[in-house]
Amino acid sequence: MKKIVTILGARPQFVKGAVLSRVIQKHNEIEEIIVHTGQHFDANMSAVFFEEMQIPKPKYNLNINGLNHGAMTGQMLEKIEEILLVEKPDAVVVYGDTNSTLAGALAAQKLQVKVVHVEAGLRSFNMQMPEEVNRILTDRIASLLSCPTEVSVNNLKKEGFGSFDILIEKHGDIMKDAVEFYSKVSEEKSSIISDLNLTKNQFVLATIHRQENTDSKEKLTNIFKALEEIHKIKQVVLPLHPRTKKMLEKYQLQPNITFIEPIGYFSMLELLKNCCLVVTDSGGLQKEAFFNKKFCVIAREETEWKELVDNGYASVSGTDTNKLVSDFNRFSATTKSFKEALYGDNVGEKIYQSIKKLIQ
Repeated sequence: MKKIVTILGARPQFVKGAVLSRVIQKHNEIEEIIVHTGQHFDANMSAVFFEEMQIPKPKYNLNINGLNHGAMTGQMLEKIEEILLVEKPDAVVVYGDTNSTLAGALAAQKLQVKVVHVEAGLRSFNMQMPEEVNRILTDRIASLLSCPTEVSVNNLKKEGFGSFDILIEKHGDIMKDAVEFYSKVSEEKSSIISDLNLTKNQFVLATIHRQENTDSKEKLTNIFKALEEIHKIKQVVLPLHPRTKKMLEKYQLQPNITFIEPIGYFSMLELLKNCCLVVTDSGGLQKEAFFNKKFCVIAREETEWKELVDNGYASVSGTDTNKLVSDFNRFSATTKSFKEALYGDNVGEKIYQSIKKLIQ
C-alpha cells in the first residue's frame, strides 16, 4: 500500500486535513501518517477535540512552539526529516503557509520525496508577511500544487510555474468541504447563540489578531474605534485572541464592544451562521464568511482571496476607521445572492485522486 505523511501545525490545518483524511479512509488504498508539529499550541486540541471533530489522532506530536521563526522552522525540519527516514512515504502533504508547511516541504524535498501543497498559489504580495515567504517557497519545491481558485492558478502562471516540472491543478477550496461537513453538527455541539443571548442577523462577528495590526497602537486604535461605531448600530461580538488582549492592555484601550473568550470551531461556525456580517483580519475567516453567505469587511491592506472582493462579497478596508465603518454600512444595505460558486465542490475527493495519480 502506498503511504503519505501529512504535516499539520495549527487548528485550521487539522480541520482541513480531516477532509482529506476522511476521503483516504473511505477509499482505503493509501496509508496516511499524521504529524503534528505543535506550532500553534492550543489547549483545546485535546483528545476530545479529535473525537468531536472526527479527526484522526497524529502518530507523531513534535511539540515545537513558542520559538522565533528560524529556530522553530529549523527544529521542525530536523524532526520531520527523522520521521520521513523511518516512514519512507511516497509523498508528503502540507497545507497553507505556516512554518510547519515550509519545514515539511523542505524536509521532504531534501530526501527526494514528492510534496503536495494544498492551498497553493495564494499571494498577498506583501513580503513582510512570514506566511507569504512560506507559501512562495513551498510552491516552488512542490510536485503537486492544489490550487483553490483561478486567481491562485494565474498567480503561479505569472511567476513562471508553467515552465517548471510541477503539476498545477485547480481543485477548489478544501475548507468549503469542511464547513459543509461540520455545519451539519455545529448546532448540536455548541450552545453559544443561546448562551450569549444573541439573535440571528442582529450581531456582527469580529476577529482581530494579526501581528501587523496588534503591534501598532495606531492601527489597533483605529480598528477598535470602528468596531465601537459599528457596535452602536449592531452588537459586535469579538472572541478575544490572547495577543490582542495583551496589546489592548498595553495600549490602555478599553473598547465598548462585546468581548468573549476564545472559542472552539463549532462555536465559531454557529456565530458565522447567525451573524449579519463579519469584520476580520484573518485569512480563513474571509472565505468561511462567504460559505455562510455573509459579507466581510477585511481589516488589512491586502487579501489573498481577491475573488471575494472582485465579486462584491468583501472589501479590503485597511485600518482606517471611516473606511471600515462606511464599508460596514455599504454591505448592510446590500442584497446580493451569493450565487457564484467561487470555490468548487467535492474538493477533498479531487485532491485525493490527484495524489493517487502522483504516487502510483
